[in-house]
Amino acid sequence: MKILLLGSGELGKEFVIAAQRIGQTIIAVDSYENAPAMQVAHAFEVINMLDGEALDRIVAKHQPDFIVPEIEAIRTERFYDYEKQGITVVPSAKAANFTMNRKAIRDLASKELGLKTANYRYATTAEELQKGVEAVGMPCVVKPLMSSSGKGQSTIKTESDIEKAWNYAVEGSRGDVVEVIVEAFVKFNSEITLLTVVQNNNPTLFCAPIGHRQERGDYQESWQPARISDKDLYEAQDMAEKVTEALGGAGLFGVEFFLADDGVYFSELSPRPHDTGMVTLAGTQNFNEFELHLRAILSLPIFEITLEKVGASAVILASENSTNPTYTGIEKVASLPKTDFRIFGKPTSRPYKRMGVALVNDTLETPIEEVVEKAKKAASLVTVNS
Repeated sequence: MKILLLGSGELGKEFVIAAQRIGQTIIAVDSYENAPAMQVAHAFEVINMLDGEALDRIVAKHQPDFIVPEIEAIRTERFYDYEKQGITVVPSAKAANFTMNRKAIRDLASKELGLKTANYRYATTAEELQKGVEAVGMPCVVKPLMSSSGKGQSTIKTESDIEKAWNYAVEGSRGDVVEVIVEAFVKFNSEITLLTVVQNNNPTLFCAPIGHRQERGDYQESWQPARISDKDLYEAQDMAEKVTEALGGAGLFGVEFFLADDGVYFSELSPRPHDTGMVTLAGTQNFNEFELHLRAILSLPIFEITLEKVGASAVILASENSTNPTYTGIEKVASLPKTDFRIFGKPTSRPYKRMGVALVNDTLETPIEEVVEKAKKAASLVTVNS
């Protein structure tokens, strides 16, 4: 099969590697050359994916069997036409359109499906944001409708934060939508990602829940399995199945939840492998999240997903700007037991940019806190140099 991958970051790179292993052909697309997934794909294209005509042009050129989005900033309304042409959009044109914009997916979850979410409002101006804050109360969280990896996300605690939050959200927005969502702060005890695998002709499957910690709206460590009660897990699985069924199509979805004293809150959904799911590269499961996404897309039956080990991932961040980043300390990580790493091969760096990940696993009996600490220590040994 020929797969057109729209977005070529580190998640796309691992997806391409999984696809190459079972003989698929991949064309990687992004807005700049030498993106991570391009380095391992059969071919690549450099375009602005918000340019609908450019997108049409490369689809017509390559005639793919599948279109697999990896990022948000894509002219996704074109996907409906591609489906009419007989191309499979992953997971579906509807799913891609709804989940690339926080407004559509939140309204689907809250208003149509009745899932428990934080109280929220939308705003297209700083004045509307002021009214939204008054409606949901402080503290509250502001996010662009289209963004990734926490870009543009901030917390409002006082009146003086509102204008700053608006400006930061607009700066961090991807695409051409100038609108934000402001949501009440949920007093949660923890947050999880539930990787949900929707199959074409077989039952929906769930990976063991993944816990994670965030800073600046971006994950820093993730671990599997996360601690969760049977009641909360059942509730999260039920919500995940409802929302993915409403979106349609097949593939892996990263569904995020808050776990609070009063139950489970739906937070967000990604129709593709999730950054916190990189912990599965530590060998925690019989298939990692990228292999699961690919198999579901290709309608290869997945009999079961088994938890083989406990594991953790910790991000390796850059601290300065560079057009030719290099790395020191990798040999120290390589010398650690039950530890691995990935360097993504990004051609440039900037402060807090995710450049790699450290991975640790251990037996199922090992306390998860120990594994997380080992992953953090491993990540701290690597320095990104300018």
